[in-house]
Amino acid sequence: MSGVGEGLGKVEVKLRWDPSPHGEPPRHLDIIAATYSVGDPHGRPVYVVHHDSRSPDGTINMLRHSETGMGLGFVEAMVLEFDRLSAAYGRVVVGVGIHQDSGPRTFGEMANAGVVVVEGYRQLLADDFAGVADATAATVAEFTRDASGAWQFHEMVRGYDSNPALFAAEMGSIGQ
Repeated sequence: MSGVGEGLGKVEVKLRWDPSPHGEPPRHLDIIAATYSVGDPHGRPVYVVHHDSRSPDGTINMLRHSETGMGLGFVEAMVLEFDRLSAAYGRVVVGVGIHQDSGPRTFGEMANAGVVVVEGYRQLLADDFAGVADATAATVAEFTRDASGAWQFHEMVRGYDSNPALFAAEMGSIGQ
């Protein structure tokens, strides 16, 4: 955990949701992180990390992944190691997308959905997606590098009407 004024070190994003009711198709959410260069912090992501990928340098990784939710707390987790992230990157946006394989689903239809962002024992964000209930995807956090090179957290809960693939491309745009 980083000290006061030092910026962020190792941050974890955790996601929870309850499984589908009996007889319904599985409900599947994913944490998605998009990394942007210092020179183009609102342009195209340099890389995107999700359930079956990791950052090229290993600084952003999925720790746990669930395709069904479990109703047992936080079942999906991603770790972001800002203290090791290359100086070439100036912005990281983290969001959550709902798979739309079995027809349109929104956060309002996801029982007990929630996300937390923590650094060690310090909670940076806790949200239940109620503010984006009609959305199919949402950004939750933005991390930016300040002039000293330290990483800072900014709450960024914003809803989108996208599938996970399209959402990954648009989640960091300046127009949102």
